[in-house]
Amino acid sequence: MRRRTAITRLGRILGILTLLLASAMAQANPEGPTSEKARKTFDEASRYLEQHMIGSALDDFKKANQQDGGHCVLCEKKMLKYGIQLGDWKIAESAASELVSAAHDAKSIAIAHYDFGMLLMYEGLGKNKDQFFARAHDELTKALTAVANFPDATFADGQALAHLKQDDAAKAQFQKFVAMRPADDPDCQRAQRYISRPELARARMAPPFAVTATDGRRISLDDLKGRVVLLDFWATWCGPCREALPHLRDIARKFQGQPLVILSISLDTDPEKWRDFVAKNGMTWAQYYDGGFDGPIAKLFGVDAIPHTFTIDADGVLQDEKIGDASIEGKLKKLVAHAGELQAPQTGAELKP
Repeated sequence: MRRRTAITRLGRILGILTLLLASAMAQANPEGPTSEKARKTFDEASRYLEQHMIGSALDDFKKANQQDGGHCVLCEKKMLKYGIQLGDWKIAESAASELVSAAHDAKSIAIAHYDFGMLLMYEGLGKNKDQFFARAHDELTKALTAVANFPDATFADGQALAHLKQDDAAKAQFQKFVAMRPADDPDCQRAQRYISRPELARARMAPPFAVTATDGRRISLDDLKGRVVLLDFWATWCGPCREALPHLRDIARKFQGQPLVILSISLDTDPEKWRDFVAKNGMTWAQYYDGGFDGPIAKLFGVDAIPHTFTIDADGVLQDEKIGDASIEGKLKKLVAHAGELQAPQTGAELKP
């Protein structure tokens, strides 16, 4: 079932929310447009957003900034955010450059350069050109010069260096990042994975996460290395999800005892109804309650329609994504067979498929 306009897959997989949260920290009370004309245009842009008309909103945020003499920090942040979502790199770069110019204290300078660096990372992935990763590394270096203890910038710089195939330098940055975070932090686990295999930092990795399943077990994506992971986003109120349940139950039965973990992530908003449904319908594989489309895992994966599945291979690379009750057994069979051949050590809690 369709819930909201989909954001770009590129921005989603790379964790666009991290960049936006960092931007929000740059100024406790970011200034909006000061002129009356610019304020009216800004309000119009906000109304477009309510209608999910992102392109029109972006045009008006740009117009409002121009009407305000190029001094509307909030307009520039909106231009950066929605420029990335729409892949309008020219507008996004212009906004990022203006935010860098407007930053003065060490913290705001660091965050402005970090945001610019992340934008260039996205652009490099979108255009598949190393020059953007080189520019991203330059911006992230400036961010770390302003504030040395900046974990997100350190991790991102490791990614930029990995894309430039400077693996030793990349590993050094990931090692610094690991020292900054608790060992059980999902991002720390991902960094440790990149230290041992920096080529994975160049792959289309599924975003790291850790959840606690209904039976109390902690499930971390990077703890499941060596096994294929099938993420199933669903809800009890979703008719197509209920229709797909026998198919998913059949997959769990067919792959029992093989290196496959199924994790069903519920977008229900009534936890008691969800628990009753799971128990009555014999859903014996791992279950997690995310609490709706605004739940942290649904947002991390950009889920806007269900049933929605993601197939992740033994290395953590996102291999497939399907909306609806699609045939996925063929893909799973190949990936699971490969995982068995790798004979990788299985860490973390033992999970039923």
